Amino acid sequence: MSLGSLSMVRALILLASVTLPLLVFAGEGEGVPEAERPKIGLVLSGGGAKGAAHIGVLKVLEANHIPVDFVAGTSIGAFVGGMYALGYSVMEIEAIMLNTNWAEGYSDTIPRQELSYRDKQQRDEYNIPLDLGYSNGTMKSPRGLLNGQTMSQLLQGATGLVQNLGSFDELSIPYRAVATNLITSEAYVLDSGNIVTAMQASAAVPGALLPVELDGMLLVDGGIANNMPVDVVKAMGADIVIAVDIGSALMTKEQLSGTISVLNQLSTILTNASTEKQKKLLTDKDVLIRPDVGDMSTTDFAIMPQVLPLGIDAAMKHIKQLQTLSVDNKTWQAYVTRKAVIRQVWVDELKVPLIAVKLNNNSNVSDELIRQSLDIRVGDLVNDAQLEAAINRVYSMDLFERVESEFVDTAQGRMLVVTTKAKSWGPDYFQLGINWEDDFTLESSFSFDFAYQMTGLNELGGSWRNELQFGSETLLASEFYQPLDKDRWFYTRARGQYEINTWDLFSENQYIVGLKKTTYSADLGIGYNFSVPGRIELGLTGDVGHLRHELFLSQDIDFSSYGGYLLLGYDTLDSISFPTSGNRINFNVFWRKEDFNLSEQQSLHHSLQFEFDWKGALSLGNHAFVAKLAGATVNNDGADTLQLSELGGFLNLSGFHKDALMGPHKLFGAVIYQYDLGRDMLGVDSFPLYLGISAEAGNVWQLKEDIDLNQLIYASSLYLGTDTAVGPAALGFGVTDSGQQSVYLFLGKNF
Repeated sequence: MSLGSLSMVRALILLASVTLPLLVFAGEGEGVPEAERPKIGLVLSGGGAKGAAHIGVLKVLEANHIPVDFVAGTSIGAFVGGMYALGYSVMEIEAIMLNTNWAEGYSDTIPRQELSYRDKQQRDEYNIPLDLGYSNGTMKSPRGLLNGQTMSQLLQGATGLVQNLGSFDELSIPYRAVATNLITSEAYVLDSGNIVTAMQASAAVPGALLPVELDGMLLVDGGIANNMPVDVVKAMGADIVIAVDIGSALMTKEQLSGTISVLNQLSTILTNASTEKQKKLLTDKDVLIRPDVGDMSTTDFAIMPQVLPLGIDAAMKHIKQLQTLSVDNKTWQAYVTRKAVIRQVWVDELKVPLIAVKLNNNSNVSDELIRQSLDIRVGDLVNDAQLEAAINRVYSMDLFERVESEFVDTAQGRMLVVTTKAKSWGPDYFQLGINWEDDFTLESSFSFDFAYQMTGLNELGGSWRNELQFGSETLLASEFYQPLDKDRWFYTRARGQYEINTWDLFSENQYIVGLKKTTYSADLGIGYNFSVPGRIELGLTGDVGHLRHELFLSQDIDFSSYGGYLLLGYDTLDSISFPTSGNRINFNVFWRKEDFNLSEQQSLHHSLQFEFDWKGALSLGNHAFVAKLAGATVNNDGADTLQLSELGGFLNLSGFHKDALMGPHKLFGAVIYQYDLGRDMLGVDSFPLYLGISAEAGNVWQLKEDIDLNQLIYASSLYLGTDTAVGPAALGFGVTDSGQQSVYLFLGKNF
């Protein structure tokens, strides 16, 4: 069926849905005629997690056959009211609200497993979440702590794939959402367009969520200007208003103990002032319902099951007045049928194939790359799960501030419009990383990383990155990364760096002496991103430098090498430190011509080095199992090469100091069990707390002929760990079969 035919069907259905109840009433001769029934307007105020009380009120209204003819809401009230206006039953709204993880809507962090291989590496290295950019001589940051992308996706998933509407009067119940124009401070009533946009604009908490840009306005939470829009529903034509107030109570003097509490109090004062103004518009025939939720949290969505009954209790206190608005069973059934018929129109339209996929691309990213990631084509029948996955793929490119979608129906058919918005704080960005590890034996290991990256240098997306690291290690590097095609499958990379490494040599976990290695190196490679999580790169590498021994060398030992490399990487881990799913595989091959020898006579060597590293994880409920396997070898032995591998430290032969064992040949394996105490025992989804235990085995060898599995060192560890705002943190204890033991305190990067 074409969309033009479907539009005609819609018109006929809407006409039938209006006339059918009248015919029923006329034929039955019972009940108040529809034309004479007072029109009832429902007003739902804002209040965050306390919005579950609105569901309780709706349950009482439906149980007593009280029809709602108009609905207006603010913030969470705009969401509940919008769902009801779409034709959802109160039971459906309850199921959606209580089973949606609303806490996810307050994080726009792209899940690690969805990032590209290159972006994963950068996030692991620069673990401090920082949205700070630079352009036109000005430091920039987002207009909100969150961009609102995840919240938009949650709302989209809850409402379904509703098209853009010329008027919200076309819904099962005429509907309005109220937002605040941040530029003028005035209330703004959303009465048409995208209902998800209307809901989000009404709930965009200033400073926390990015304002919604619409028609030149910046729209934020409507609670500031009109938290309980009685005037709006009266203007829609309501004869009688049922208003539900779930605003917060003011804090006492004793509770105003800090900056945050004072700011919250100011917000409550503004919100309550707008509510009090609206209450004055109510008359004796209107009903004001005030659930006992004033002191409850607006942000703790775990309280919703406890809040819902409070809405029922509050409505029941007004039951006698409410029951005067009840209609007879036949009238009620006709009302319910009309809502269902109109709702079915939106459901039927989901079965219409797309005639076009239009991009509204407000960025320097190519349309081809966006379409490739979107992977939705003309002729597709798109459901909400497919659309959500498609939008997530585009957003996970980590190139946009927001990615939005909407359906537009034309006479020719249904069109999908996808809008991408470049990051407003770009195109140059700052990144920070930190790492601190201490085993209470020697000086702790600390590093601070800083990067400045310029992006969008050309139409193919070239970027120039400059890095600085200081602390236990020193690094200064510059890298230019250039995609070679619009789809960014192929790329070239050029990197130069200066690095100082200090190698501490140990014997049975006791420090002996240190080596200081200073290196100037350069890489030039060409690569292929064969999938989002995988890449392969072939290139040239070279370095020069010197080595200083703090005790025995009277002068620096110079070294140099040049050659080629092959890098193969694939990474789908959901967390680099506490993974519960996915795999991370790296296989590297280096061929070098080395000029180095610890003896007085310099000599040239050809070396071939192989490195392999794998980490995999799977989970069963709150139990996760992680395995690690790593190995390295060089065809040159002992003092003939500086291509050494390290072993030792937390979960890398626990019990030893970090990198206590060094040699050209390495073998290591581990099996780790993790139990999520935070989610299981504490019941906190947003705060994982892992109890882990590991079994490990490994060693390094100086000579290839000395490699012997009978010489493996066995180790184990017990730890508590969590993910913090600055990366993973862990407190652990490790011990080896030969008696070495260490206590580890860790914060920062991967381990």
